[in-house]
Amino acid sequence: MWLLIGGGMLTLLIAAMGRQKKGQCKDYVITVNKAESGDLFLNEAAIAKLLKATVNGNIKGQSKSSFNLQKMEQLLEDNAWVKDAQLYFDNKNVLHVSVVERRPVARVFTTGSRSFYIDENGLMMPLSDRVSAKVPVFTGFSDKKKLGTSDSLLLTDVQTTAQFIASDPFWMAQVAQIDIVACGPHCWDFEMVPLVGNHIVRLGNGGDMKKKFERLMVFYEQVISKTGFDKYRTIDVQYEGQVVAAKSAGPKVDSIQFRRNVLQMLKEAREMQQLDGSVDNRMAVKEDVEPRVTPLQVDDGSSVETDSKKNSDKEKNESKKVEDRKKPEKNKPKAVMPKKTAAR
Repeated sequence: MWLLIGGGMLTLLIAAMGRQKKGQCKDYVITVNKAESGDLFLNEAAIAKLLKATVNGNIKGQSKSSFNLQKMEQLLEDNAWVKDAQLYFDNKNVLHVSVVERRPVARVFTTGSRSFYIDENGLMMPLSDRVSAKVPVFTGFSDKKKLGTSDSLLLTDVQTTAQFIASDPFWMAQVAQIDIVACGPHCWDFEMVPLVGNHIVRLGNGGDMKKKFERLMVFYEQVISKTGFDKYRTIDVQYEGQVVAAKSAGPKVDSIQFRRNVLQMLKEAREMQQLDGSVDNRMAVKEDVEPRVTPLQVDDGSSVETDSKKNSDKEKNESKKVEDRKKPEKNKPKAVMPKKTAAR
């Protein structure tokens, strides 16, 4: 009896598989999961064209036995813009095609004026004729056709730096581009060119980018908001616990209105960070950073004191005045005039 039941089930299964293969494709549905940027680099028409090439004709009406789904998935994934592809038939003989796009995180320009994107895995991607991705721009990459190990590591640094910039609305708006500067055979530094201001920000290598930009934000809030963006030629934040700035030799073009614009820009940055829920983390780090960046070192030998330093000195002077008033005054000879106190 068990043999009869097993044989019957096997017969039904084989018959069902036979009918499934002999059926025709009644229709197809293409779904593209677009990148987080909101841009579609592949449309349904382009995907349908690739699928038609594998079946040598129209998809609808073709025998299901002519579809090699595994081969079709591989064909789609060979496309530079496709991250993953899944194909299957449902019980109504409808072909479902699900495609996930790769997400560009940075645009890179080489020394030979070539340009390409890299995705979240640091892999190179070609440009698209349909749309242009709004991502951070990097310049000065090697123009070699065959990349070495150091070039791959550089692309990884570009990827992590670009993802940090893109995650912060303020830096996404302030960073115009980042230049790659060679400092040795297998060594490189990043220099940020801001959208507002004539200074250059030296970031060093791709490590600890979050802390470097936090130090830069402290400098913007405590110094640049008072002096303006045109006072300094370079701002170096690559060293742990300090910000080194070099004054600009050019004419000062700052104005009261310009300073107000700077303060407004920093205020809007804080508001954007609060909307993203990241302001608490940044302020916590800022409190840890502030004591170590006071005073800010400047390469011409002068120093710029932060507000925390000024407030501390002010409190010390006030307490000293109180102590002096508590001390009893000694009788002074009439013929001797008291010493003049230094003008404050």
